[in-house]
Amino acid sequence: MPDELRRLIAGYQVSQAIHVAAVLRIADLLEDSPRTADDLAEATDTNSDALFRLCRALAVVDVLRHEGDRVFALGRLGDALRTDAPDSLQGWAAFVGRGPYWQAWAHLLDSVRTGENAFRIAHGTSVWEHREQHPDDSAAFDRGMTAMTRRVIRSILEAFDFGRFGTVVDVGGGRGTLLEALLDAYPTMHGVLFDRRHVVSGADGLPARCRIVGGDFFEEVPGGGDAYVLKWIIHDWEDAEATAILRACRRAMRDDAALLVVERDLGGPSDDPWSTFSDLNMLVGPGGRERSVAEYGELFDRAGFRLVGSTPTATEFCVIEAAPV
Repeated sequence: MPDELRRLIAGYQVSQAIHVAAVLRIADLLEDSPRTADDLAEATDTNSDALFRLCRALAVVDVLRHEGDRVFALGRLGDALRTDAPDSLQGWAAFVGRGPYWQAWAHLLDSVRTGENAFRIAHGTSVWEHREQHPDDSAAFDRGMTAMTRRVIRSILEAFDFGRFGTVVDVGGGRGTLLEALLDAYPTMHGVLFDRRHVVSGADGLPARCRIVGGDFFEEVPGGGDAYVLKWIIHDWEDAEATAILRACRRAMRDDAALLVVERDLGGPSDDPWSTFSDLNMLVGPGGRERSVAEYGELFDRAGFRLVGSTPTATEFCVIEAAPV
């Protein structure tokens, strides 16, 4: 038991080591064959002794494999750190270890004592304002969200039938990863990608059937959609802001349109580490919270919707459907 607790206590060290490997793209360098620490250091412009120590530590947790002397290969877990891996987590690992995000977690105790958002305590501004003012951090966040979205797209498409919708509006859709997958899966579907202007400016490669719109989802959302998708949007906000976003969607929607919220369901037993720690992450980072399906239903009621139902996926996420009233 003490050893297990000690591993949990030291988890931040593992997280930061993986972050450094992701930023340096060590997994990409090891994709074809093992390499020495000296070779990796030359390729990454790092100190060979320090990089050897990093790789040796990552080998203990199966990210890399130490093959003797100073030679390393990808370990059991390392393949997912390749940038071109099908379920790559490189973008997310590169984001979560960045200074502003990391420093916010140092103020978790302050959040627990006060109930206030840790990022604002640490930096004196919201995470959204910070990213708008710091393009590098914004781009790292977008890459991280793209990586996480790619991990769950297949399960969302397998679980929920989007085929009845002619036009889908992806509200807060980032660079369009989910919407692009929907348009690929449904060749007659049209899409509208909607997010802040500095976010959608980085969207590229989307088919001609997709219209890109920049704006503020607290003020106005594009009209004309048969379905409005909000993936990992509502959990970023407390109830007042979440309701305001939903009301903006309702103003844009026809009475026969559908609202589709992709989120975790925190309504069951609190034994899912991904959902419970994501809820803690909402307290630290954006300042929102994870919710149960019933709690989403309450938000829908306030915003002019009624809860239709919830469709689970093979991951911890579900598709929660609502209809205008």
